[in-house]
Amino acid sequence: MIQVENVSKQYKLNKKQKKELKTTASSINAVNGISFECQPGRVFSLLGPNGAGKTTTLRMMSTILTPTNGDIKICGQSVTQNPTEVRRKIGFLTGSTNLYDRLNPEEIVKYFASLYGMDDKVFKERKEMLFDQMGIHEFSKKRIGQMSTGMKQKVSIARSMIHDPDVVIFDEPTSGLDVITAHNIIELIRDCKNAGKTVIFSSHIMSEVDLLCDDLAIIAKGDLVYQGTMDSFRQENSGISLTEAFIQTVDRNSTTHA
Repeated sequence: MIQVENVSKQYKLNKKQKKELKTTASSINAVNGISFECQPGRVFSLLGPNGAGKTTTLRMMSTILTPTNGDIKICGQSVTQNPTEVRRKIGFLTGSTNLYDRLNPEEIVKYFASLYGMDDKVFKERKEMLFDQMGIHEFSKKRIGQMSTGMKQKVSIARSMIHDPDVVIFDEPTSGLDVITAHNIIELIRDCKNAGKTVIFSSHIMSEVDLLCDDLAIIAKGDLVYQGTMDSFRQENSGISLTEAFIQTVDRNSTTHA
């Protein structure tokens, strides 16, 4: 389970940033006191336009960023008080792989398994399962620097999932990928849900959201402007597409804050 409790994130601005943003303020709020829960065995979609605070929120969940105020609990562990324990329980996958170019898939996945202190037998079983599922065996000895974007993303998935995390955070995981690789990731998300994991999924591809989402929240200008089940969102916006419903929800918020 993920519990986001009145979380805010504030960034201090330097002179250059103040000039770019045309402001005299010393700081800017990226996220403004948001709260929501993600339940096990369900896919929760966090949606928002660029700059809305969506990725900042996901990075706070993954302990990459620390909340300025509030807290996030992952399986009961606080990201502010017990970040190391939180990292043991999560898998975090983004659209940018940031893998080591000189290593091959087996070396990378083995390295991350060692960080989690995985038993060697358990590691080998998990690695075989993930490499089979993602079709990595055929290039498992190839250096990352020689791979395509799709190959790298498959390795990134294996790296993120090797320790069998209870909570999985997907931030634009299919961005820029070919249809087959994107399909593999969609199937992985379904498998995580069926295994009873807590899944939070962010995407600009509304067809993926429509396909996978059980619950959703929409964030705009750092504020939550919608929170509920996907079924409720569809019912409230019957007669228009999911994309149109999303745009209208964000636009209503923009008008309110204008």
